[in-house]
Amino acid sequence: QVQLVESGGGFVQPGGSLRLSCVVSGFTLNYTIGWFRQAPEKEREGVSCTRSADGISYYADSVKGRFTISRDTAKNTVYLQMNSLKPEDTAVYYCAAADLEAIELLPNYEYDYWGQGIQVTVSS
Repeated sequence: QVQLVESGGGFVQPGGSLRLSCVVSGFTLNYTIGWFRQAPEKEREGVSCTRSADGISYYADSVKGRFTISRDTAKNTVYLQMNSLKPEDTAVYYCAAADLEAIELLPNYEYDYWGQGIQVTVSS
């Protein structure tokens, strides 16, 4: 049974940083873990994704240079380090797992499993 559990969200002022974690269980073959976000009344947006086998990663233009995705294979955990946060980064963030190796930032319909979501609020 595949499970994804996010943690690390919260409230931060503009310019601040947060690190999200996604613990993945139940996957044994090569896969891709992605981070998405959804703000109120907006569509879910892909933020970043990384391949489990080699760590090759992709980013949305809106977060390039500010967000970094990484993985700790020993802990089955994928991280999203978010720096220089802006109010427009405020959203519920989700991690998701796809049973394939991404060659680009994958759209949400490619993902088979989703975490429960975690709130990130950037405000002064």
